[in-house]
Amino acid sequence: MPSMEIALRAGQTALGLTLSDAQVARLLTYQALIQKWTKVYNLTAVRDAQEMLTHHLLDSLAVIKPLRQQLLACGATPKIDLLDVGSGAGLPGVVIAICCPDIAVDCVDTVAKKAAFIQQVALTLKLPNLRGVHARVENLTGKYQVICSRAFASLGDFTNWSAAALAEQGIWLAIKGKYPADEIAELSPSAKVFHVEQLQVPGLAAERCIVWLRSSDLTNRAVT
Repeated sequence: MPSMEIALRAGQTALGLTLSDAQVARLLTYQALIQKWTKVYNLTAVRDAQEMLTHHLLDSLAVIKPLRQQLLACGATPKIDLLDVGSGAGLPGVVIAICCPDIAVDCVDTVAKKAAFIQQVALTLKLPNLRGVHARVENLTGKYQVICSRAFASLGDFTNWSAAALAEQGIWLAIKGKYPADEIAELSPSAKVFHVEQLQVPGLAAERCIVWLRSSDLTNRAVT
């Protein structure tokens, strides 16, 4: 565990983040919970602890600074509701909930055991701003200022399925590998890309980027 903590602290510094000791401890406990539950529920194909740190924790932590900057640029209200679609083991939703206590995070998944895992994480880590939701995103009735996904679906499916849950002036955050030119070209007119942001994940050689989108409807347009 000490080596994991050292690597995590080095990673968060490289990402320009300042995490408290409590947040670092929660992140490490969260990783341990993933490892424990994966033995029974197969939450992730990644089993090695070091690989889990880079591919899951640091990969999700790379989103935190861009998310904060985008919310500031959009003039977002203090109360932010974020939806993580197809959350699986809670990536990046749980990491966002740990690092951003001012953001209420719902992690939705169609698999009951995965939603139950998120609920257990919220209980164990004492995160009142985190909730696991067992549902299809199309059936949700709440509205969210930010809707995110990581390795969930194509940009078209992601935005189409979650469009009804996007709040007025809301934004989509899609974490991708290489620049998804084909997916962007196939987007419906109702979703518009306004920024693509390259990410550098410490210890991860693979390409990563965030595709930021907003609704192109006049009634649901974010402030530029």
